[in-house]
Amino acid sequence: MSERLLHDLLRDSADRNPDGPAVVDGERSVTYAELEARSNRLAHLLRESGVRRGDRVGLYLDKSLESVLGIYGILKLGATYVPLDPAAPPARLAGIAANADLRCLVTGPEKAEHWGQLVSEGAPVETLVAPAAGEGELETPAGVRLLAGPALDGQPEEPLGDVLRSDSDLAYILYTSGSTGVPKGVMLSHLNALAFVDWAADEFAVRSEDRLSSHAPLHFDLSVFDLFAAVKAGAPVVLVPGQLSLFPVEQARWIRDSAITVWYSVPSILTLLVLRGKLAEVGLPELRTILFAGEVFPTKYLHALMQLLPHVRFANLFGPTETNVNTWYEVPRWEGEPPLSIPIGKPVRDVEIFAVGEDGSILEPGETGEMYVRGPTVMQGYWGDAERTAATLFTGWGPGSSPFPTYRTGDLAYVDGQGDWIFLGRRDSQIKSRGYRIELGDIEAALHQHPAVVECAVVPIPDELVTNRIKAFVVTRGEVGEDELVSFVCERVPRYMAPELFAFRETLPRSSTGKVDRRALADESVEMTSVD
Repeated sequence: MSERLLHDLLRDSADRNPDGPAVVDGERSVTYAELEARSNRLAHLLRESGVRRGDRVGLYLDKSLESVLGIYGILKLGATYVPLDPAAPPARLAGIAANADLRCLVTGPEKAEHWGQLVSEGAPVETLVAPAAGEGELETPAGVRLLAGPALDGQPEEPLGDVLRSDSDLAYILYTSGSTGVPKGVMLSHLNALAFVDWAADEFAVRSEDRLSSHAPLHFDLSVFDLFAAVKAGAPVVLVPGQLSLFPVEQARWIRDSAITVWYSVPSILTLLVLRGKLAEVGLPELRTILFAGEVFPTKYLHALMQLLPHVRFANLFGPTETNVNTWYEVPRWEGEPPLSIPIGKPVRDVEIFAVGEDGSILEPGETGEMYVRGPTVMQGYWGDAERTAATLFTGWGPGSSPFPTYRTGDLAYVDGQGDWIFLGRRDSQIKSRGYRIELGDIEAALHQHPAVVECAVVPIPDELVTNRIKAFVVTRGEVGEDELVSFVCERVPRYMAPELFAFRETLPRSSTGKVDRRALADESVEMTSVD
């Protein structure tokens, strides 16, 4: 049984740096001593309400000081936190709550209007804990009790002393979109999270003097670094105000005025800063490290950002939710034009990666295959889905002996001559058209090189004659004709890979995690084809 768990990081920092700021949420902040004491109170209250070790507790509130409090209170009880997308339809969240058997939710007054619908749609909620709510000010669904902020006041500030502990216990379950449209719950243990957090905190030298931004929503795995690398170092995590990314100049000023030193987000947020953030005027003197993950960063914008911020270190982190991060690449400063794309880099500490052929054999460097990942960051499986787990997670697989499972990622990649992994795309984004195998990411990379293209996404449209037709959704600066884009793409990829259809948009739809919502674009294209 291990004695090192995620919430131990909070206790240690509270001992070392009790008066240091732990969480900054707008005008509000709490010290490490205060966060430790309040989360202990919440753990006692949750136990009093019936939550036990191994239970799943939902987080249903906007990202805030209270949501961070909720995470630590849940973990200290030996329970598992399940962050719900606060912007998702209640019907979808009710399905997740039913799947994870969420009988208790840590929530906020801002979500009170949706509590009734959650329950009516099938969420098995029995208890709502709302630290920011006053006593008697909110109505609850029939049969559901509400424990408001005053209920915390009488609880002890000392930690629970009799909770059994193991680093194999689940720390959190993150629900991601499944290929069938039904969310899948990725189970991650304390060990899984700490293997990544320890490496990241060391590699990027996170110290108590830093100020880490927290941009990603809590149901997105990027939030794991923000929260736990900060607390490991005893540094403050500064919550990025909601909707700020829609206003790039204001976001740049917020980074400057908040004295952020370490930033982590999806690339599209950084692209907006390049295009509209007036970085040359605003200046970000305190910023020292930018980490990005979750989607491809067009190199023309990455290069521009690096020129605007010559004092900043840049790193590309790569990995699915099931492994958190499995590779990383420190981006060099280029002389002249940037390359078409950048590597995803080398494995993080204690992680092994293999390229595997269709026959199950491990391939040599330079040979393209599916990425298999083995190591302590690899998930425990999918909650309530043994069949899906068995199809992607293997024990005792691979060369040599290892105590860790192996995850079949579905990513296609190879190792180049420098030992860096090169990501080519997803198995499920590799399509066939007119007999050719095509990576949609190659087409997007070519389109992104056009100086007028701000953003693009390429989707396949099923077709009886050619298997798939290729459609590009494009956001541009100024007017650009389809013929010009086709000619431009054909100078960079074979003619058969050029899009046949174009749709010009002012913006592209995004998921709650900030990524381009390709599923919505594909569904829209299929519907339009059916109507035609």
